[in-house]
Amino acid sequence: MAGKKKNPYAKYAFIGLILALVACVVSGLLVSANALLAVGMFNLSPEQRDTLTLVLQISIGLLVIGLAAYAMMSPDTVRRFLTGRQARYGSNSLILTLAFIGVIFVANYIVFNNPKSWDWTEDKSNTLASETMDILSALPAKVTATAFYSSSLDRSTAEDLLIKFKTNSGGNFDYQFVNPDLDPIAAREAGITGDGKILLQMGEAKEIASFASETELARTMIRLISPESRTVYFLQGHGEAALSAGSERSFTIAKSTLESKNYVVDTLNLLSQSSIPKDADVIIVAGPQKPLTAQEVNLLKDFVAAGGSLIVMQDPIPFTEFGNAADPLANYLESDWGITLNDDFIFDFASQQPLNAISAGITPHPITQNLSINYAVIMPQARSISVTPSESMEIVATPLMFTSDNSWGETSYDETAEQYQYDEGVDNLGPLYLAAVGENTVTSGRVVVFGNSLFVIDGNFDVYGNGNMFINSVDWAAEQEDQLTLTTRPATQRTFVPPSQIVFIILVLVSVIVLPGMVIVSGISAWVARRKRG
Repeated sequence: MAGKKKNPYAKYAFIGLILALVACVVSGLLVSANALLAVGMFNLSPEQRDTLTLVLQISIGLLVIGLAAYAMMSPDTVRRFLTGRQARYGSNSLILTLAFIGVIFVANYIVFNNPKSWDWTEDKSNTLASETMDILSALPAKVTATAFYSSSLDRSTAEDLLIKFKTNSGGNFDYQFVNPDLDPIAAREAGITGDGKILLQMGEAKEIASFASETELARTMIRLISPESRTVYFLQGHGEAALSAGSERSFTIAKSTLESKNYVVDTLNLLSQSSIPKDADVIIVAGPQKPLTAQEVNLLKDFVAAGGSLIVMQDPIPFTEFGNAADPLANYLESDWGITLNDDFIFDFASQQPLNAISAGITPHPITQNLSINYAVIMPQARSISVTPSESMEIVATPLMFTSDNSWGETSYDETAEQYQYDEGVDNLGPLYLAAVGENTVTSGRVVVFGNSLFVIDGNFDVYGNGNMFINSVDWAAEQEDQLTLTTRPATQRTFVPPSQIVFIILVLVSVIVLPGMVIVSGISAWVARRKRG
C-alpha cells in the first residue's frame, strides 16, 4: 500500500516468540514439579525449594518478556490475530478449555484438601480400630508425624497407615517423610537412631514410635497425650562408663538420645544407698569393671521381681578387673533367667577386625525391629551368651542376635599370645549369641543381656545399628505394652471357587462363539445392506 512504511523490526519478532515458547515449557515443567512436591511424591531441602521457586519466577518473567518483545516488534500481526476470524473462533475454544481446566483444578483441590475414603472390604480391613478412632477424636491439638525412612526401606505400608490416621483425624493429624541419610541432622535432633521410626510431635511434646503399625502409633499417641515420666538409672560404683564427656568410655550420646525421647536419665550407686528409687523403670548395668556385690544383686533381683526392668551389658572378663572373683549378677541371670554370660571373648572372621563381633542374624522381636543387614550391630571385644530354657513356665528367654559360622568364643586368654586359634572341645564354636532377653509373664519383670558394653560408648553409638539396638532395648524394657489393646477383626478367607463343568462350557461358548459370532453377523449384515443400497 502506497505511503505505508514497512516495519524493519518485524523480521526479528520470531526471537521473542521462541523465547516465550521455551520459557513456557520450562515454567510448565517447574509448576508440575511444584505440584508433585506439594502432594509429597518427592522431597527437597529448603534450599532446593528456594532455588526451584527462583527458577520458576525467572522463567515466568522471560515468558512475559518474550511475548512483550514479539508484540512490540510485530504489532500488526498481534492486531490481526486479536481482531480476525480465527481469534473469535479461537477465543471460544480457549474459554472452553480454560473452563474445563478450571473445573478439573477446583475439583482436585477440594478433594485433596478434604480427603475421604470408603472401605468396601467385607472385613473392613482398611478401617482403623475403634480404639484408634477414639484416640484421634480426643486429640487436644494437632499432631505432626515425621516418618524417618531411608531409600532402602519400603515406606508404602507406613504411608498407607499415616493416610488413614490423617483422614480420620478431623484435621488434627498430618505427616511427612524424611530421609535420615539425606538429613542426618534432623534425625539426630529428633532422637532417631534407626530406620523406619516415626516421630510424633504435639506442641513441645514428642514421642517416637519404633515402627509403623496401628497399635504402635496408637500407643505412642497415648503417651503423647498423657505423658508419664520414665526414669532410667545407670548403675555406678564399679568402674562403669560415665554419662558425662571426658573419657573414651562415655555414654553421653546414649544419655542425650534417651533424654530426647523424654526419658529421665540419672545415675544410681547401690553401694552408698540401700534401696532403689521408686521412680526407677529401668536400671542399666553398663560395663562394670568389678563385680557387683551380693547385696546389690539382691536389690536388683527384688526390683525385677516387682515388675522392673534390668539391662546388663557386661564385657569379657579378661578385659575387666573381675579376675577370679565371684560374679553374683551373672549367677542370678543364669539361675533365674537361663541366660549365661560365657567366660570367653569372640573372634569373628566375618568382620574386618576379628575382635569386632558383628551380628549376622537376628531373631524377630520388638528390639530387633527394623534391624537389617544394612544396620548390623558391631561389638568390639564381646563375649558370647548362652540361653537355656527355664524350668519355670513364667520365664521366657529369647536370644536376639548371633554371629556367623565363621566365629568362635576363645576361652583361654594369654597376654603373651600373638595369635589365637580355635580349639575343638575347648572353645565355643559359632554362631554365637551376642544378646538375649528374658521376660516374666506373671510379674512383667524384664531383663536384657549383652555380652558387651563398648558398642554403646560415644565412639561406637552411631556405628550401623548400635544406637538403634540400645535405644530399642531401653524402649522395650520401659514399655507399658498392656496400655492399649486394639480390637482385632477376623480376616476373611478368600478362595477361588472354580465354576461347575456346565457353567464352564457355557462361558466358553459365549466368549468364544456367541460374542464373536454376533460381531461377525452384524458386520455381514451391514455389508449386505450397503450393497443393496448400491
